[in-house]
Parts: sequence; C-alpha cells; structure tokens
Amino acid sequence: MKVMILAAGRGERMRPLTDHTPKPLLTVGGKQLIVWHLERLAKAGFKEVVINHAHLGAQIEQALGGGSQWGMHIQYSPEAVALETAGGIANALPLLGDQPFLVVNGDIFTKIDFSALQLAHNTSLPALAHLVLVDNPPQHTNGDFAIEDGLLKNDGLQKLTFSGVGVYHPDLFASVVRGEPAKLAPLLRQAIAQNQATAEHYQGLWHDIGTPERLTALASLLTEVCE
Repeated sequence: MKVMILAAGRGERMRPLTDHTPKPLLTVGGKQLIVWHLERLAKAGFKEVVINHAHLGAQIEQALGGGSQWGMHIQYSPEAVALETAGGIANALPLLGDQPFLVVNGDIFTKIDFSALQLAHNTSLPALAHLVLVDNPPQHTNGDFAIEDGLLKNDGLQKLTFSGVGVYHPDLFASVVRGEPAKLAPLLRQAIAQNQATAEHYQGLWHDIGTPERLTALASLLTEVCE
C-alpha cells in the first residue's frame, strides 16, 4: 500500500514560524514533524510515499530527498497553489495508483498503528473511505463524525474528531477535476450517504499541531516522556 503525506498547507496559524519554514519541517522532540511520520511509516512497512507541497515546497524536497535514508521511495506532487485536501489527493492520483492508499496529515503527531491500517486494507477497501477518529481536543469540542456499527456517520450519540489519518479508494475522488481545489468533507458526506465510509476510534497519542502554542506543548510533553 502506498501512503500520501499532506504537506501543502500554508500554516497561517503557525506564523511567524512558517514564514520561512514549511509547517511539516518544524522541529519537535529533536525531529521535524514529517520525519516522525516517515520513521513510523517505514517501521510499519510502507515503502512508497507521495508528498504534496506548495508553500516553500522546495525545502521539503531538499530536506527529505528520495527517501533512501528511511528505506523508502518518495515522490513529490507539487502544487502551484494549495489545492486543499481532496484537490491535492486527486492531483496526486497518477502517483498513487488504482489501489486503496493511506493518507496522513503532515501537521499532526500521533502513534496510530499504521501497520494495522495497512494489513486491514492492503488488498481491497470494502468502502470508499476509512477514517481514524480521535477524542475531541479542547480546540474542537464538537467533533466531526460519529461511528455506528463500524460505519462513519454525520451524527450520533458521540461525535469524534477526524484525526487526519484515513485510507481511501481512488474512486472517492472521481468527481474532482485534477488541478482544481476541492475539499474532502463533501466527498466523505456523499460516501456516508451511500454507506460507503467506515471508521475506527483511536484513543492513543494524537496532537494537532495547529498553533505555535500547541507545538510548544507537544515539545514539553515529549521532553517529559524522554526524561
């Protein structure tokens, strides 16, 4: 299974840190955010990686190269202007192929078991999308989706937050015009209406690195864990 890391966001809320450094290259715990992902993905057995980029994207390519230091093959999907989540994925489909693939947001920190996701969906995805949901963080208390008998739902007794980690079938993006911006949520809601979206609830370590304050908080947490 191939994996795509989303790294094209401008990171407006992270300014001024992202004025001269793309958000995935910000350092926490002695490593760049995207390197934490690459190490865990490599350990989980992923070999083929696609990374999209827009803002200061050349820095990402220079920092990561072809991926050989992690035993991986990295390909890049540059965007002149950030195409949002679905647009970025659709633009990269020629590199991702016609089988289900894993997508990971570049601006999160997590210990989600990528190997389990790969084993569960390596040959075929029974739905168009499978999302990993997490407990609602303080900055997003209302959540995004619910889970009912393994299916992803718009509403339910307990709404959870989308982690930024999911497995998708290329057909989910069939309606997206390549090279044009497109949001992921409308595609997911269409799949939900067709009972073609599944989900799981992950309750381990997960952080959305959306502001300098959250980056600092994560750095403190990692320091405490390592001491």
